[in-house]
Amino acid sequence: MNTRLNRSKNNSTSKSSRQKGSAGERIFQVFNICFFIVMGLTTLLPFINLIAKSFSSEAAVISGSVNLFPIGFQMGTYRYVLQDILFLQSFKTSIIVTASGTFLGLLFTTLTAYPLSKLRLRGRKWFLLYFIFTMLFSGGLIPTYLLMQELQLINTIGALFLPGMVNIFYLLLIKNYFEGLPESLEESAKIDGAGHIRILISIVLPLSLPVLATIGLFFAVQYWNDYFAAMIYISNPEIKPLQLFLKEMLVSSSNDFLKDRMDAALNTTPQSIQAASILLATLPILIVYPFLQKYFVKGVLIGSVKG
Repeated sequence: MNTRLNRSKNNSTSKSSRQKGSAGERIFQVFNICFFIVMGLTTLLPFINLIAKSFSSEAAVISGSVNLFPIGFQMGTYRYVLQDILFLQSFKTSIIVTASGTFLGLLFTTLTAYPLSKLRLRGRKWFLLYFIFTMLFSGGLIPTYLLMQELQLINTIGALFLPGMVNIFYLLLIKNYFEGLPESLEESAKIDGAGHIRILISIVLPLSLPVLATIGLFFAVQYWNDYFAAMIYISNPEIKPLQLFLKEMLVSSSNDFLKDRMDAALNTTPQSIQAASILLATLPILIVYPFLQKYFVKGVLIGSVKG
């Protein structure tokens, strides 16, 4: 009898603890959901406000009555922005820089990471030390500018992507990913007569799509959002990238940057043009990101496990 009573008491105790644990978990989940909803709205509301301003009428924007929904809906702002020659030129420059920089960055970073991932490489530790040293200590702004000037890259599109073709942090991520691939695959390919280039192209790269897609997204966002290099090396307005164009638009005092060029704009304001330009500048990354999202987390985690 005592044994049965003790068992029943233990069962009731375990049930109550499970109920308490499940109740605590539910409270924690509700808190997490509320917290992330608030954080999501905090980041999303300014973007929604930009959308509302870009579609609102001149009177509504000037009066400050636009919040989350357009007032006096109009499309003239986007027509004006898409007909602006400077905007289109800067958009074209950013696309060229982003596409070229992403492709060349992935190419050279991968070609550098592959041999460094092999323990049999002679002087491997010294090469890694050299690359890590350049990641921690840069030459500085003035020496870099003098080098770009010596290479005759000032006021050229090449100045916007050539200096960053090998990113050391991305290099280490790809190297760590390559080190995690089974050596038996390469050994089997060597037995079949495949060389290093054939192994890299036919075996290693197809297995490395997660990390390559992740690093490609990193490169694309880096080049698309960069304005500092253009601010230093580019003075020709015909090849200024989009981010520098937006910076000059946003920081110009009293919106003089826009007022001098708004003769053809009807029923719109400098604030609306700024909002439309910013939204159009974010579209390429928003379009590309969903296609690479499935690789994003997996590529970062796998590439950063090993030291």
